[in-house]
Amino acid sequence: MAADGRRADLVPPDWTDLLDPREWRLGPDGLPHRRAARVLVMAAGKQVLLLRGHDTADSSHRWVFTPGGGLHPGESPKQGAARELAEETGLAVGEEHLEGPVARREAVFRFMQVTCRQHELFYLLRLPGPVEVRRDGWTDLERDAVDSVGWWSLVQVSQAQARGEAVYPVCLVGALRDLRAGWDGRVVDLTDPADAGCVPSCRDGGGCSCYSGECGQ
Repeated sequence: MAADGRRADLVPPDWTDLLDPREWRLGPDGLPHRRAARVLVMAAGKQVLLLRGHDTADSSHRWVFTPGGGLHPGESPKQGAARELAEETGLAVGEEHLEGPVARREAVFRFMQVTCRQHELFYLLRLPGPVEVRRDGWTDLERDAVDSVGWWSLVQVSQAQARGEAVYPVCLVGALRDLRAGWDGRVVDLTDPADAGCVPSCRDGGGCSCYSGECGQ
């Protein structure tokens, strides 16, 4: 551990120049960490809205992910989820239309040469059908790092994973299939065991359990 509290082998000295220090703080494990909120947007229970992006410091590092991002100071997770959804997709919805949180996830990942830890809550938005998405609210970083945003069938997501594409959360397809019939009030844990293990408790309170369904296909 470096004198400033960071993991010197995983976090460069200039990490605050690479990540927004208003959102990221060094955690006790020496990694920058932040709280984030994401939205699972389902259209008619058949399609999900996803983004495909890459690491601006390593163009070979690519992945598919749900709309969402870090919380602003003083912002609740549901407020952050609604704001991020509007910024990244142009879908402006009231917080009352977001169900949940329906899931949580602990993620450890490398981005812009920094290994980070993120604590995520997921909300669910149901739409009667796919709608047009817009990019005019994107930040400069999103314009650099996001390659596309659009609607995917659950079969397409499974096929992408079968080809070796990284999709986060890993168990997205199984979780969405479970949610199609309705949300039972549980906050399931979608953490990839490779990141932080499946923790059968929810620090944000209320009925959290590990996800035990099928991850895909």
